[in-house]
Amino acid sequence: METIKLSNDVEMPLLGYGVFLVPPQEAERCVSDALSVGYRLIDTAQAYFNEEGVGAAIKKSGIKRDDIFLVTKVWISNAGEQRAAESIDQSLSKLQTDYIDLLLIHQAYGDVFGSWRAIEKAYRDGKVRAIGVSNFQAARFFDFAHYVDVKPMVNQLQCNVMIQQTGIRPLLNEYGTEMMAWGPLGGQGVDGIVKSEQLAAIGTRYGKTAAQVALRWLTQRGIVAIPKSAHKERMAQNLDIFDFTLTGQEMAQITAMNQHDEGTINFQDPQFVKHLIKTYG
Repeated sequence: METIKLSNDVEMPLLGYGVFLVPPQEAERCVSDALSVGYRLIDTAQAYFNEEGVGAAIKKSGIKRDDIFLVTKVWISNAGEQRAAESIDQSLSKLQTDYIDLLLIHQAYGDVFGSWRAIEKAYRDGKVRAIGVSNFQAARFFDFAHYVDVKPMVNQLQCNVMIQQTGIRPLLNEYGTEMMAWGPLGGQGVDGIVKSEQLAAIGTRYGKTAAQVALRWLTQRGIVAIPKSAHKERMAQNLDIFDFTLTGQEMAQITAMNQHDEGTINFQDPQFVKHLIKTYG
């Protein structure tokens, strides 16, 4: 497995398994399957309501905890210093672990600075190895990163071959922040990646599928990808991308596929924010 080194020298796998929309009752089985085929990065969140299943799968796997890179996120309802601190301890308990490898603020709303103070303290106390944010678009990211003491080490964003997030990359680079891609194979208003004829044509040169080419394009750019599948065979296929390298010309061809650079969700739309906060805040 290829890795990237975060700004604090923690090494993070470039490919992981995401459990967004995995039902709580299915999480343990799915994560167990993912671990059995070789995944060592698992991405969950308080808002996914499946941390318990993730924790149970890791506990029963027999894999050393130090060999697994575990990611979770503080949700809006737990924003603020005290609530965030309490929620971090709750996540540790649900995940059955003494530490979280990467802890993110899930959305850029509520008392994010209070939440970050709690996250920084957890980081200093050894409960967390690395910290970052999720869904912080460029302006919000700059406003946040400019004022906090420990700069975000990761920003998890909607990113794939059709949503390439090129605009924010220079800003992330200024702060030494790595990008992590949710929805690396589409969804949330993006279709056609796994059935792309262009990606499939590139894949035939290497004996790979369109999905594998899409994931390799991300990881070759140093972007961590967390594809999700409930099927063990597909999990293994998504993981099998490190035995080939796309050429410069192929990378450029895929770069030309960009359609919605900042994503299909407008996180600055007041109606979206109102809905998110009123429903989940």
